[in-house]
Amino acid sequence: MVKDFENKDYWALILGGSSGLGFASAKKLAAHGMNVIIIHRDRKDDLPEIRESFEEIQKLGVQIHTFNVDATRKEKREEMALEIRNSLGEKGKIRTLLHSISKGNLKSMLGEEPTLKNDDFQQTIDAMAISLYDWTKLIYNTGVFAKDARILSFTSEGNSKAWKDYAAVSAAKVALEAITRSIALEFAPKGIRANCIQAGVTVTRSFQMIPGYETLRVHAVKRNPFKRLTTPADVANAVYLLSKDEASWITGTIIPVNGGEHLK
Repeated sequence: MVKDFENKDYWALILGGSSGLGFASAKKLAAHGMNVIIIHRDRKDDLPEIRESFEEIQKLGVQIHTFNVDATRKEKREEMALEIRNSLGEKGKIRTLLHSISKGNLKSMLGEEPTLKNDDFQQTIDAMAISLYDWTKLIYNTGVFAKDARILSFTSEGNSKAWKDYAAVSAAKVALEAITRSIALEFAPKGIRANCIQAGVTVTRSFQMIPGYETLRVHAVKRNPFKRLTTPADVANAVYLLSKDEASWITGTIIPVNGGEHLK
């Protein structure tokens, strides 16, 4: 295997990387020689299994630092700035910042309480969209971005389609895409590229929290030209490709990674 990022002092900062798309992406980048910092938020009971997963990355011969903190809280982000700088060492730079935070309110607008409230929208949009800007600005101000840095995040087909109980997350995905475009425009003079990956329906822990997820899964298989679901590995491959030197002219885009699921 060609290790594109080996011996370049490149790091990936993964926000939400203990499972699903974030973890798959961390493992893929590590396999190609990129060191990894993972910030995740998990229960104490789940940590032994998560640590075993992180050991898989360490065995790939890269450095890995992990922090179990809430990346959406302002005071925690500020504390992490110093931790990140120390983790990178003297020469390390963040090549890829991947936003994979899934912290949304899945409630219906009508029906039995609790129904969706204003605060639910605000909390979901802040966690799943605005925090991308918060982290981008923090890392930029800390001065640890590589000269050709990549900002990546995950959106979904909920950016344009209405799913029951998904309204707050749908609004967050639209906001995430708008923020990504603005980062691509305003941070371009600093060498930063920003893109969203629109992953197809992928069975992850977050997906299984969506009410009626089984119906979404079955429907996705039926309309996919390849008659299968997207996997975390499929999405991780796109993260890797967008992190390569050859992807430096791709910015400000929403890229479907779904095997053509969006075609019909």
